[in-house]
Amino acid sequence: MSESATELPAAVRAALTKVIDPELRRPITDLGMVKNITIEPDRGVHVEIYLTTAACPKKNEIADLVSKAVTDVPGTGAVKVSLDVMNDEQRAELRKQLRGDSREPVIPFAQSGSLTRVYAVASGKGGVGKSSVTVNLAAALAARGLSVGLLDADIYGHSVPRMMGTADRPTQVDSMILPPVAHDVKVISIAMFTQGNTPVVWRGPMLHRALQQFLADVYWGDLDVLLLDLPPGTGDVAISVAQLIPGAEILVVTTPQAAAAEVAERAGAIAVQTRQRIAGVVENMSGMALPDGTTLQLFGEGGGRQVADSLTRTVGAEVPLLGQVPIDPALVSAGDDGVPLVLSAPDSPAAQELSKVADALSSRKRGLAGMSLGLDPAGR
Repeated sequence: MSESATELPAAVRAALTKVIDPELRRPITDLGMVKNITIEPDRGVHVEIYLTTAACPKKNEIADLVSKAVTDVPGTGAVKVSLDVMNDEQRAELRKQLRGDSREPVIPFAQSGSLTRVYAVASGKGGVGKSSVTVNLAAALAARGLSVGLLDADIYGHSVPRMMGTADRPTQVDSMILPPVAHDVKVISIAMFTQGNTPVVWRGPMLHRALQQFLADVYWGDLDVLLLDLPPGTGDVAISVAQLIPGAEILVVTTPQAAAAEVAERAGAIAVQTRQRIAGVVENMSGMALPDGTTLQLFGEGGGRQVADSLTRTVGAEVPLLGQVPIDPALVSAGDDGVPLVLSAPDSPAAQELSKVADALSSRKRGLAGMSLGLDPAGR
């Protein structure tokens, strides 16, 4: 075999280090997914790849990525890719490699050394566009190069998968769940575990357990930001989030309507009892631009500022009004089409305002500002 032929296997393996697993977001060579590389006498290359499971939803994508990477290596002939499946021992080893060897999974975002910024997006009532705001913030943050996770914690009213344009199911590796990825955001929702549009009829303890599993059993990787789309109000899930991730910050979404703002204040004021920090307030449906250049205040004015000022007084630290997102029918259609507005129409006024909020969240520093310290100044 010539010197160039002996160098070919090394060149092929080097090319495979650039193939990133679509779910785990790590090189397949690091994950033990390369089973074998065979160089034929005619310089054809046969690559055998291990999949985590036989039902891996990304197997065709992985095969295509491998084929392209090897084809681009100078001097290769025909490329063949064969797929095999890891056995139980290999899957267990992969799980240990990714998550350690602890018997019970832990919530990484609750650990003292976690650098992930966790934002729980809350609203006092439904219908204010909380989920639309959440998915657009997730997509905008990911577009800035951040590693982003999105947890649909609205168990009863889940809508995130549709808005993110994914119908993929999670993959289970040993006791670890790999979340689907949409628009470079890792997404998990109870909708991915139910059939069709089946309603979820659970009581509080089951909601708590589901949220705990989503946080602990899902392999999120090294996230910069985790967004949780909470159900409206101050019920079981909001309390569970405070218990499971005490460092999560609350982002309140409201509309300009005074009645909606009063309800939103209650959703934010839960931070006083849970001692969480309030990241800020987003006013959605802030006004509709008319053809003559004027703005129609369809839902009134001032609700966002009212909530921010009220929460500032309540927690004793500034709670900023991060943005006022105008009414845009394209925001609705973008959610139905599964492509967030910040990606489909980034220059639209609504997308620009949402991007401004994403910029503010991505640049926030850790500290005590906006957090209730639970101190009694009277010393009682």
